[in-house]
Amino acid sequence: MKLTAEREKLLAPLQAVIGVVERRQTMPVLANVLLGVREGRLSITATDLEVELVSGTEVAVQEAGDITVPGRKFLDILRALPEKVSVALTVEGEKVVIKAGRSRFSLGTLPASDFPVIDDIHAQQTVQIPRKELLRLLEKTHFSMAQQDVRYYLNGMLLEIDGQSLRAVATDGHRLALCETSLETKAKTSQQVIVPRKGVLELQRVLTEEGTADVAIGTNHVRAQIGDVRFTSKLIDGRFPEYSRVIPAAATNAIRADRDVLRQALQRTAILSNEKYRGIRITVKDNALTVQAHNPEQEEAEEEIEVSYGGKDLEVGFNVNYLLDALAAIDGQEVELGLTDSNSSCLIRSPGNASARYVVMPMRL
Repeated sequence: MKLTAEREKLLAPLQAVIGVVERRQTMPVLANVLLGVREGRLSITATDLEVELVSGTEVAVQEAGDITVPGRKFLDILRALPEKVSVALTVEGEKVVIKAGRSRFSLGTLPASDFPVIDDIHAQQTVQIPRKELLRLLEKTHFSMAQQDVRYYLNGMLLEIDGQSLRAVATDGHRLALCETSLETKAKTSQQVIVPRKGVLELQRVLTEEGTADVAIGTNHVRAQIGDVRFTSKLIDGRFPEYSRVIPAAATNAIRADRDVLRQALQRTAILSNEKYRGIRITVKDNALTVQAHNPEQEEAEEEIEVSYGGKDLEVGFNVNYLLDALAAIDGQEVELGLTDSNSSCLIRSPGNASARYVVMPMRL
């Protein structure tokens, strides 16, 4: 294998895939990236057995071939080289030699045959979606995914294709985030898949440019083609909770508030909340909302803000972090909090916009 290319031509695709490479590996080859050189093109593949990223670039090929090289070291070398310098890569025995100007590096390799790749995902259907819409779905919901929960199906995000809608849902059992968008064409069949946490975060990272993404869904994998980057992730085999049952249909008591004013009041009050449980008490009565917090050191905080509310007096406790996360994801100046009573969950959304909804369960204080 032998090729030459400008430093930036090699650095861009490597940076696109390197996030998948874990620093600690169970298999030595997973610390490497697979370099494949064919007919004027280099492809770089990285995987952790759960998520695979492939990116490519045009290069001058003197000799085709495949080899794996240590991903992080290769990245550090390219980053350290001067801008616009011409880089030559050559396989010599069991080493890859990198030459640029007066610099010369020799990296250890492992055979390409040892590298695990996902070839065909047996896609059942493919949908096309604007990248900014797919990114919006992930950004509005990802923070509600569980982390290392024994209910493994919560450690990821539900993607649901239903007619002409694509829906993203995430929950950790204490809160739920839902966001949906319209597809240009109607899907062949309704489908639900659970994408693991790391897959969601990596997909978010590569969804940057304008354009469309082709999302193919198979029985065990989901694959998205985003420009020169091909993203593939295993799916979590499990049954996602019936999320529609958790979302309150219509709250009897709707509180409307300025989103920034409420957010700042919560942030200030949260300073003196219990560091472990992060509980705050919300009291609402005629057009006034009071937020209170106290901690084991007997310290207290209280804030009162003006809201639009004409229902009965209510007092309910919440984890302040969950409320702040939801408010950060809401678009628009105004926010609506739907409450039924002191023991019911709170529905948070932007008034008149049902595409993004957030549910937060109450806390006993």
